[in-house]
Amino acid sequence: MAGTTPGTPGTPGTPRVLRAMNDRAALELLLTHGPLSRTRIGKLTGLSKPTASQLLARLEADGLVVASGTTEGRPGPNAQLYGVNPAAAYAAGMDVAPERIRAAVADVTGRVVGEFELATPGRAAGGVVRHVVDALGGAVKEAGLTPGDVHRLVIGTPGAFDPATGRLRYASHLPGWHSPTLLDELAVALPMPFAYENDVNLVAIAEQRLGAARGHENFVLLWNETGLGAALVLGGRLHRGFTGGAGEVGFLPVPGTPLVRQVAKANSGGFQELAGVQAIPRIAKSLGIRTAGQPYVPTAARLLAHAAAHHADDERYDRLLDAYAERLATGLAALVAVLDPELIVLSGAAVSPGGEPLRARVQAQLADLAASRPRLVLAAVEHHPVLRGALESALAATRDEVFDTSR
Repeated sequence: MAGTTPGTPGTPGTPRVLRAMNDRAALELLLTHGPLSRTRIGKLTGLSKPTASQLLARLEADGLVVASGTTEGRPGPNAQLYGVNPAAAYAAGMDVAPERIRAAVADVTGRVVGEFELATPGRAAGGVVRHVVDALGGAVKEAGLTPGDVHRLVIGTPGAFDPATGRLRYASHLPGWHSPTLLDELAVALPMPFAYENDVNLVAIAEQRLGAARGHENFVLLWNETGLGAALVLGGRLHRGFTGGAGEVGFLPVPGTPLVRQVAKANSGGFQELAGVQAIPRIAKSLGIRTAGQPYVPTAARLLAHAAAHHADDERYDRLLDAYAERLATGLAALVAVLDPELIVLSGAAVSPGGEPLRARVQAQLADLAASRPRLVLAAVEHHPVLRGALESALAATRDEVFDTSR
């Protein structure tokens, strides 16, 4: 039987592996707490002072840690502080929508150092690959870097790339992204490894690492903006499904709407028709509330924000929140019956502006419609959550590579 020879670099428990584990633990502490002294690192890791000193010297020599001031102004003698070297690595994220691509670059600490937004009206000359390269180039230039400085890129899109065919599915509204050779073309054009992920899944990653879902391993994130979708996190991992379509809940048949057939061609379904962004102005109109018409997302956001502010003194807005909450809860009840999550995060421009008044109503409606009662919370990552999730995903892979000192 093949095996690892005792004492070789990959053997668990060898000095090299143990050093690498201590190095990674120290780097994670520095990312979490910011600059720390040698003594503080020793206490947090359980390492002796000599071992902590050797660790810091090793990481400093590898370019992973830099001296960053002293403890001047604190009680006791001054001590040297150490932090993760921001320039040790860079990662990039991208948020793709039909009308634009947003790109950003972050250093290894997670600080955004460059952002760029590229308008992509229709099928512009050069196609998707040129758009991706130009958007990334804009963010890289803003950061004062070159594309070769970026270790990894994560691209977030609506829908999902089918792992069997390589084609984008569930996103017929994204022009130019459906070629079966697109991923191969991107691999040739980009100078760094890249990954792709559903945009709503990336919002869930952002919330799990930075926002309302921290500490939770079983939760659903409901996203309602241009389209209605969900991210399913089960046992701490994203559940994508066989074709990448898990969470495409806009296609879910629900009570209160006619059956939508050939949903992929229609790019809609029962839950989308019942509670999607376009439903909010319709509810408002039925209650005698004037609306600005299309585009739906800003109109819906304004209506929800106004309803949250004035529901107590205007019965129309109170009824708007009640009606919309019931619609959201109808679809969520189906998810709860199947998944039994501990938490549901409500996110997107067609939900978040409703604030606590809307959240409380959805929670109350869901208590009547579902057997289990997960806690509902509003999303906490407000600034470009898809892009932030893409960066967090790219940073996680980059840190795994760069912080591995066992090699």
